[in-house]
Amino acid sequence: MKVSGGLKEQDITVGNTYDKYGSRNPIVRWMMEGFTRDLSELVAAAAPRTIHEVGCGEGYWVMKWHRQGFDVRGSDFSTTVIEIARREAAAVGVAPELFSAKSIYDLDPAQDSADLIVCCEVMEHLEHPETALEVLQRLGPRNVILSVPREPLWRILNMARGKYLSSFGNTDGHIQHWTPSAFKALISRYFDIIEVRAPLPWTMLLCRPRGSSGAR
Repeated sequence: MKVSGGLKEQDITVGNTYDKYGSRNPIVRWMMEGFTRDLSELVAAAAPRTIHEVGCGEGYWVMKWHRQGFDVRGSDFSTTVIEIARREAAAVGVAPELFSAKSIYDLDPAQDSADLIVCCEVMEHLEHPETALEVLQRLGPRNVILSVPREPLWRILNMARGKYLSSFGNTDGHIQHWTPSAFKALISRYFDIIEVRAPLPWTMLLCRPRGSSGAR
């Protein structure tokens, strides 16, 4: 997987600083296996025809779901990582047009709706997460999957491995911090929470719009 490697755009670190899905570190591999398992199971539970990954980075999951036969697309505010995703797609014969450079705040229901919206590892980077949730709500998806780092565990684990010590374990670019209960309280203002997963060290939620029966 090609990653941005810590590049910045608009003074914001974009994409992945290293290939966490291809890591040989046994602890990282164990954590990513848990994340992958839970996300895959929630996608299966949602049973979507179409998927839009918001904040897709370099496109790992979009490409994975495309190979599995889903009608999928990805968007990210960063033109840098979208160009990486498009090059990676073209290299394996996949249409680069699956990927578009667009801020979460600018998503349009007419263009960007899907049965399932996946927005993982995005909210912690946003100055206005409530506005972003309102945008996702307006897209009218059947289901939404959201995940964020589980605090304060995330920072404790960073400190334990000697990372980000000067910022008390806070990963570069994380400006929002939620305990599991605080994140669930925020999301429940906009969506009904259907299922909660806790792959270490994340909080992951399968949701549907408030008052929805889950069927279109």
